[in-house]
Amino acid sequence: MITLAEGLRLPTNGLDYTILAIYFVVVLGIGFAARRSVKTSLDFFLSGRSLPAWVTGLAFVAANLGATEILGMAATGAQYGVAVVHWYWIGAIPAMVFLGLVMMPFYYRSKVRSVPEFLLQRFDKSAHLLSSVLFAFAAVLIAGVNLYALSIVVEALLGWPQWVAIVVAGLFVLAYITIGGLSSAIYNEVLQFFVILAALLPLVVLGLKRVGGWGGLTHSLTSAHGHNFLTAWGGTGIGEANPLGANWLTIILGLGFVLSFGYWTTNFAEVQRALSAKNLSAAQRTPLIAAFPKMFIVFLVMIPGLVAAVLVPKIGAPGGLQYNDAIPYLMQELLPNGVLGIAVTGLLAAFMAGMAANVSSFNTVFTYDIWAKYVKPGRPDGYYLRFGRLITAIGVLASIGTAFIASSFSNIMGYLQTLFSFFNVPMFVVFIIGMFWKRASMKSGVWGLLAGTTAAMVNYFWIYKQHVISIPTDQGANFVSAIVGFVAGAAVMVVVTLFTEPRPQAELAGLVYGTTAPGLEEPPAEGDDAWYRKPALLGWGAIALAALCYLPYSL
Repeated sequence: MITLAEGLRLPTNGLDYTILAIYFVVVLGIGFAARRSVKTSLDFFLSGRSLPAWVTGLAFVAANLGATEILGMAATGAQYGVAVVHWYWIGAIPAMVFLGLVMMPFYYRSKVRSVPEFLLQRFDKSAHLLSSVLFAFAAVLIAGVNLYALSIVVEALLGWPQWVAIVVAGLFVLAYITIGGLSSAIYNEVLQFFVILAALLPLVVLGLKRVGGWGGLTHSLTSAHGHNFLTAWGGTGIGEANPLGANWLTIILGLGFVLSFGYWTTNFAEVQRALSAKNLSAAQRTPLIAAFPKMFIVFLVMIPGLVAAVLVPKIGAPGGLQYNDAIPYLMQELLPNGVLGIAVTGLLAAFMAGMAANVSSFNTVFTYDIWAKYVKPGRPDGYYLRFGRLITAIGVLASIGTAFIASSFSNIMGYLQTLFSFFNVPMFVVFIIGMFWKRASMKSGVWGLLAGTTAAMVNYFWIYKQHVISIPTDQGANFVSAIVGFVAGAAVMVVVTLFTEPRPQAELAGLVYGTTAPGLEEPPAEGDDAWYRKPALLGWGAIALAALCYLPYSL
């Protein structure tokens, strides 16, 4: 169960609630301000493709900075130690750079309004419909994680009944997305990014002070857990035992390649932010700008988890504080009133950002890729704008219904990684093969999706859960499931391609690497040719910096 310890209660007062109320008023104000720019369905779903790169870049990273990032990664730090850096430096940065440098030109130039719509252009309607349904289902599940986690935290820390927390948060997310569309969600995510930083920084500073600084923290953890707890790669040799339950090969292939690239390059909750940028250069720079704060956010979530592991030596033991309690416990123990109000606001902002990102991507895919394509095609644009607002409400209600599925996972990051291995990885293998192999046939897309999704689920639910093969942890099982799903999807695509007809070469222009479509190139906007805005410089700079970050934790 995702629960927090019974004794966790925050000593909030009127000042803290005032800060929280001001935040909610500002959130709704941004929604009403954004409403004035919503005149078409493109305005509602993709902000009219008009936003600057710095806004979409911060929204890109904030959309990922939800409940799973704050509670889940702190929990992962408390449980596995410094190994949590893998989810950032190898499990995010390379894939974000690949998205910006390689995949965004295909997405943006083809003028697609969603990730599944690209599969329609590259493959056929069957691949498009299946990917749309799978993505819409996954988006609702992931939005439910954020909503459920929020309700549990609010109930434990503030004493609000769980249903009250669910309804209040759900209504606020529903209000500002329905009113202002994606622009409202994105500008709120920029605000939420800074609020979340303001919430986490005091926890890091005061937490380190409580345990005697970094030196005191490392000494205590080494004594309790051994040297490998504070190294990134220690104990990850093949055949060696470690808390993560994974070796260097499964970390690199399972997390660093399959899960990471599957999430960052095909998850429309992220890609949608880049598609809302004002031009191709801004779209490419969106994930590249986001990569720099992303690689350092790990310290804001890892250090509180490590501090909690010192202050509560038996964290994770039955009947006591659980790993998910790390952040709430430190808030209770360390923060004074006022700062506490900011921290609570930041925590709620993180949950709302994660939920809003998935709800806004769900409404776009359901409206454009399912409803407008297969149910009610050819209607006026105003019809789809109204339907988009309606399906947003339905998506929020569905998220409430799916929230409790997360309750069977002790670490919510494990739950998310499981979903990614099921849904994002198979979509990634179809994308990557279709984008780089001209021969890949139209029918290979749908069969690759089916095979990858089925293989990942069978590996997880039957082979791992039924203990046919022993894998020590959920995370280790997720890495293996992701690899299995990727290999199965790729193998089936190759076999199907050999026995079916390829798409005509003339229809692949601009959809396969090495081809271009007439009229899709655009001159750089004024200022975009400045050296510091070059996507290649930003991308390779992020890769080099992430590699350097590993050095202090590799010995």
